Amino acid sequence: MPWFLGSQLAGHLTLRLQQLDVRCETKTKDNVFVTVVASIQYRALADKASDAFYKLSNTRTQIQAYVFDVIRASVPKLDLDDVFEQKNDIAKAVEDELEKAMSAYGYQIVQTLIVDIEPDEHVKRAMNEINAASRMRLATKEKAEAEKIIQIKRAEGEAESKYLAGLGIARQRQAIVDGLRDSVLGFSVNVPGTTAKDVMDMVLVTQYFDTMKEIGATSKSSAVFIPHGPGAVRDVAAQIRDGLLQSQVHHE
Repeated sequence: MPWFLGSQLAGHLTLRLQQLDVRCETKTKDNVFVTVVASIQYRALADKASDAFYKLSNTRTQIQAYVFDVIRASVPKLDLDDVFEQKNDIAKAVEDELEKAMSAYGYQIVQTLIVDIEPDEHVKRAMNEINAASRMRLATKEKAEAEKIIQIKRAEGEAESKYLAGLGIARQRQAIVDGLRDSVLGFSVNVPGTTAKDVMDMVLVTQYFDTMKEIGATSKSSAVFIPHGPGAVRDVAAQIRDGLLQSQVHHE
């Protein structure tokens, strides 16, 4: 309007920081459809308020167009995994392009963020199944390793137990042999004219009758048939001596 007729307000322009969230659907290099959500923070520059107000009729639509252009040029060059790993690089590319374009219209791009990357629902479900299967395999492997360790430790424990039991039996038998030797020597000294054979026969007779006593005293014993005459002791003694002699000959 001419100056002498007065003035009219053309509109308002805010200098506050504004934010625009842009959802862009595109496809990755490995043919996976994804929705990329970019958050753009921008504001009008006070010294370029006239450009910001008059040069763009719809600022948000213009920013959205540039975001679409950069994302749809960048993401198709990357595989899906790389899109997640390089989202900061994508945000930087969007910010550089917006800064270069929007500065001519009197706007400053403060920050650009890629806040979300959403693959197609079927792809997302497949990825979850793959991760679940991978974790299941890892858990199964760890469980197998744990069971293997348990079995090894159990086997080592049983081997150690048997070893110690063998030592106990060996020491018990050694003590019996030592006791018999001392008995034979003592009896031979105290009763002149007796030989070691006579003493061993007497020890065998004593052991024989002790064994019969133990069998008869046990109420739950099954039927056992054993020789009952004194001559049986002689036969047993002869068998033991023959067995010892044969063992010694075989050992030599």
